[in-house]
Amino acid sequence: MALTLVRRRAAGPGTRGSLRAGPLTAVLAVALLAALTAAVSWGSTSIPPAEVWGVVGRRLTGQTPRPGTDDLIVWQLRVPRALLAALVGAGLGVVGAAVQALVRNPLADPYLLGVSNGASLGAVAAIVLGAGAGGTLGLGLSGAAFAGALATFAAVWAVARRGGGFAPLRLVLAGVAIGQFLSGFTSYLVVRAGDEQQTRGVLFWLMGSLGGATWQLLAAPAVAVPAALLWLQARARGLNALLMGDETAAGLGVDVTRLRRELFTVTSVLTGVLVAVSGAIAFVALMVPHVCRLVVGGDHRRLLPVSALFGAVLLVVVDIVCRTALDTQELPVGVVTSLLGAPALLYLLDRRLGSDG
Repeated sequence: MALTLVRRRAAGPGTRGSLRAGPLTAVLAVALLAALTAAVSWGSTSIPPAEVWGVVGRRLTGQTPRPGTDDLIVWQLRVPRALLAALVGAGLGVVGAAVQALVRNPLADPYLLGVSNGASLGAVAAIVLGAGAGGTLGLGLSGAAFAGALATFAAVWAVARRGGGFAPLRLVLAGVAIGQFLSGFTSYLVVRAGDEQQTRGVLFWLMGSLGGATWQLLAAPAVAVPAALLWLQARARGLNALLMGDETAAGLGVDVTRLRRELFTVTSVLTGVLVAVSGAIAFVALMVPHVCRLVVGGDHRRLLPVSALFGAVLLVVVDIVCRTALDTQELPVGVVTSLLGAPALLYLLDRRLGSDG
């Protein structure tokens, strides 16, 4: 009976949750496949979908690639970028849902914990100080960003654990305070940037970009995102219990302190990986779980896989818009996610609050 109550409370007030997750997952999987095909086909040089799949099929089966530019464009440029967009979108959807359970706040996202600020500082330092070009740190841009994320994770962990607790409020306040402190250093480095081109590169990275996608860059998110999703899925009942409050969760047999500590570790590391490969992409981690809860409810057994698929579809489509909206330049991904996501989330929340009233 207690577990039934947890599942009902996890659905949230005013949430229908009536749409079955199985058919929706199948629909989203097909939509993701279609979006990936469109992402590889569309661009400054359009390539028919049949040719796209022909190139991919020959590469996957070890056949000799056909000479010409299509193989280079499809396999070396567009396929890694489309896959990176899908992985980052899926990761942001999953980590957003997990962080909202971690701090029991539907307005939370992974950037609230300060890890993205640390990653941004590391990346900006690599750009401005030259570490990304083989300087004294010997780190690439992604490596510097991930190192900054891990350092911030350690700092937030140390502050949040003072006094022996691991309360959500202390965790959030520590993340916000340390994140804002690091953001000040990042702004200083942006001001210190030596030339206009360098400043432009810094700002473009801070707003999110998938333009640097390569097969090598895919390795970290290709491991981290599925691993985190599987780990979180295995603890979906515990996440549901956290939404009931610490005392209720403990009464249901959940080790709240341990689960929250593990959640913080997993979400911080995953956020660091995502920011390291794509920059700070705004709004996806906040919006995707909200939209998915309105459709399938708050039970994390359904919410997590649906959030992953919806996040992947969303970011692949957004990246298509970023590449094709303007003829002369590419839009930062974070700009488009904010412009599209904020009105959509406000509309959905207005409908939900209206139904609750």
